[in-house]
Amino acid sequence: MPQPFASHRGKLALLDRANVDTDAIIPKQFLKSIARTGFGPQLFFDWRYLPDGQPNPAFVLHEPRFTGASVLVVRNNFGCGSSREHAVWAIQQDGWQVVIAPWQQRGEMRVPAFADIFRNNSLKNGLLTIELSEAEVEEIFQLVDRFPNLEATADLDHQRVTLHVAEEVSFHFEIEEAVKHRLRHGLDDIGQTLQRAEAITVFEARHNVQLAKT
Repeated sequence: MPQPFASHRGKLALLDRANVDTDAIIPKQFLKSIARTGFGPQLFFDWRYLPDGQPNPAFVLHEPRFTGASVLVVRNNFGCGSSREHAVWAIQQDGWQVVIAPWQQRGEMRVPAFADIFRNNSLKNGLLTIELSEAEVEEIFQLVDRFPNLEATADLDHQRVTLHVAEEVSFHFEIEEAVKHRLRHGLDDIGQTLQRAEAITVFEARHNVQLAKT
């Protein structure tokens, strides 16, 4: 089951890419394993490693300023493409606790921060995805570039991201109450069902009595 999430403070890292699909997050050749562990080193595999398997020094997340970061800031439509829960597992197992992305308005079309399936998979596994406006995420990018090792706190209860600069900068984010409840209590689908175990037991007992009378 996921770990309960209340708040997290960690260093910010920037991945300045939009439309990062799940195949880029974790390529298809790593989907054969039925275990739910060991996917961290495979995150962003094709960007992260050279053809000979050595780390790619040009990959932005290998920059020393992002060492030990746990809050990933990306561009819009993150997690698009095919549905694969492994993408969320890889992100978490590589040490990321929070992913922040912007929604974008293009004429009458609203481009989401996260693809729906990826966002739902994140929820089920306890990964907090935060959607902010394009202007707010752009400000985060600029602040991270200005202040090395910048940290932020994602506070689920208050629905706020706070950047710890000299004069703190905060952004409010929206999240459904049901989603907040699941994350706050570390509930997956099974855990959510078990919260109603008593009511289910009562229903089954009554149902069995009715069946016995027929």
